Amino acid sequence: MKKQTIRFFESILYPLPAMILVSLVIYIPFVLSGFYSFTEWNGIARAPKWIGTGNFISIFKGESTFFRTLIFTFKYTIFFMVFSNICALLLALTLVKKFRGANVLRGLFFIPYIMSMTIVGFIWRFIFSSGFDTLLKITGWGIFRWSWLGEANLAFFSVVIVGIWQSLGFYIVLYIAGLESMPTDVLEAAVVDGVSGFARLRWIVLPLLTPSIVTCMFMSLTNSLKIFDIILALTRGGPAGSTNSVTLGIYRNAFQNNRYGLGSAESLLFFIIVLILTQIVLRFFRVENK
Repeated sequence: MKKQTIRFFESILYPLPAMILVSLVIYIPFVLSGFYSFTEWNGIARAPKWIGTGNFISIFKGESTFFRTLIFTFKYTIFFMVFSNICALLLALTLVKKFRGANVLRGLFFIPYIMSMTIVGFIWRFIFSSGFDTLLKITGWGIFRWSWLGEANLAFFSVVIVGIWQSLGFYIVLYIAGLESMPTDVLEAAVVDGVSGFARLRWIVLPLLTPSIVTCMFMSLTNSLKIFDIILALTRGGPAGSTNSVTLGIYRNAFQNNRYGLGSAESLLFFIIVLILTQIVLRFFRVENK
């Protein structure tokens, strides 16, 4: 057998197990979800009932909570992207400096990221309830008297705070990697020329850090859009559905209310929205980098 023929079969056989696994886990369920979005099925009946665009009509008529959860998800995404990247960049600029305990602080900030998001949600649920009561007795500060999980506005900011706290270490690591890979001669030349700290940050550090900024912004966008675990453990979508995200709404429709067709239709619409949004963000950064 010729070497070209052997290489041809190798190029097919070696990636075949991975292709089969990915197809079973991702592509086939995606196609089936698209089919179920045009049906009415409770997950128990032997055959789903074909209803065409009925599920999509229900969504656009407002019979589903999809658009309300979409507004919450977009609002959460904006707050998460802005504050997680600002906080991570400021902390990275501090931790990249050589001082005693810098490596220890890097590890401490990264620990929440390796924890399960569900566990993080339960921990902070305990902090917002019992923990804040204890702090109120010690300090007497009114901020610890607020119902952080019982009022809609405070519950929203509680979810944002916990989400940022949990993922902050990951973005700090990316920013530190970008800062440490910068050419030192350029920064040293700026110091010699008398460029101030803020001007050096604005005109030298941030432009050189653009690849890391783009990566962190895109990662924070995708991570915030699929927020699910923290909300399920922290607020369960309450109070009165004010912290109900799109993914949590899809989960409830499909697996709690047994409306698999409606859940599939919502997931398909959300996929299209996320696809369009990510392309817009990537194009924006591509234009900014030119």
